[in-house]
Amino acid sequence: QIHVELADLLETRAASSGSTVLGAGSDDLEAGRRYLEDLVGGGWMVPEWPSVHGGRDAAPAEAALIAEALGRYQTADLYPYGVGINLVGPVLLARGTAEQQNRWLRSIADGSEIWCQMFSEPDAGSDLANAGMRAERDGDEWVLNGSKVWTSRGTYSTWGMCVARTDAALPKHRGLTMFTVDMSSPGIEVRPLEQMNGDQHFTEVFVTDVRVTDENRLGELGDGWGITVETLAHERATIGGRAFGGGDDSDVGLPSWLEAWRGSGHLVDPVVRQEAMRAYVLHRVNQLTTMRATHLAGGGAPGPEGSGAKLRSVTAFKARTYLGKNLAGAAGMLVDSPGHLGFMTAPSMSIRGGTDEVQRNIVGERVLGLPREPSVDR
Repeated sequence: QIHVELADLLETRAASSGSTVLGAGSDDLEAGRRYLEDLVGGGWMVPEWPSVHGGRDAAPAEAALIAEALGRYQTADLYPYGVGINLVGPVLLARGTAEQQNRWLRSIADGSEIWCQMFSEPDAGSDLANAGMRAERDGDEWVLNGSKVWTSRGTYSTWGMCVARTDAALPKHRGLTMFTVDMSSPGIEVRPLEQMNGDQHFTEVFVTDVRVTDENRLGELGDGWGITVETLAHERATIGGRAFGGGDDSDVGLPSWLEAWRGSGHLVDPVVRQEAMRAYVLHRVNQLTTMRATHLAGGGAPGPEGSGAKLRSVTAFKARTYLGKNLAGAAGMLVDSPGHLGFMTAPSMSIRGGTDEVQRNIVGERVLGLPREPSVDR
C-alpha cells in the first residue's frame, strides 16, 4: 500500500541516479521544497511526527518501511532542509511547547521555512560549551550579542537555533540557554565562507543587540547544554545513517560505483581489486552499523551508537572517493574529472557534525568504558 500511494506522487528512481553529498555542488532550494510539498500531505517525509504537524503518527517499524520505500523513488537534494527535519524538528517535539510546535513543525515538514543551528564559535572550537554568545534579559525579551561560525545554510535560513550564555557566574555547561532566532532580525549579519570544494554552505554569523522574545526560548533557563547535546546526537545519527555512496543495484546487489569500476576494467588489476574490496567491505559494514544504530535508538533519541555510525560512514565515503580519484590516473588531477567534487568534499566529513576525535571519545567513554578525558573546567 505504501508503494501504491508513493507511486502516485513520485517517479521511480533509476539505477544510475546520483545524489549529492551534504549538498556538495548544489544550492537548489526549489526542488527540495517542491518535493517536501508533495510528501507532506501524506506525512511521508517525517512519518513519526504527529499528523497535525506534517507527519502520519507512524510507529518506528512503519517509519522504517516508509524510509526504505522512499529510496526507490526519485528524490531531491534535501541538504538545505536537513537541520529543520533531522535536528530542530525532533528537538521541538521533545522540548518545545505546544505553541512552538504548532508554530514551526508544519513549516519544517513542508519546506516553507529553512533552519540553521548556531552552536560553534570562533574561540570555542569543538568545545561548544565554552560559548561566548551572551543573552541578557530585558523584560520579556533577551538581547543577544556575539558571533557564530561554521553555521551551515546561514545565508538562506529563516530561523536559527542558537545557544547563548545567560548566566556567566555558573560553570560553563550550566549557564547556557537555547533560543530560536529570526534570521531576518535587525543586527544579524551573515557572511558566507567558501570551502575548498567551491561550496558556500558554511557561514559566519555576527549578532549585535538582536532582540528575541522569551516565547522564542527553547526549553527552560539553563537547559541549553542538554538541548545542544541532544541536537548533536541527532546530527551524528543523521550523518551516520547515510551511505554517501548510492544504493545497491536491484539486479546485481552491488553499489553503482563498484559496478562502474568493474565495467571500466579497473578490477582486473589484483592490487586495485583488493583496494576496491576494502572500500566495498567498509560500505557494507557502514550499512550494518547504521541498521544497528537505528535498532538501538528504537524510535527514541539516538545515543552513542550514532557516533559509531558516523565514524563508519565517514571512513566508507573517504575510501570510495579517494580510490575513485586514484583510478582516474593522471586525468584525476583535473577539476572536471569524475568524482572530483566528492574528493574535495571528503576531508570535511571528518569535521562536520563533530570531529572524528570527538566521536571516538564518545564511543570510548560511553560504550567501551574507558577513562574520561580530563575536564578541568568541570
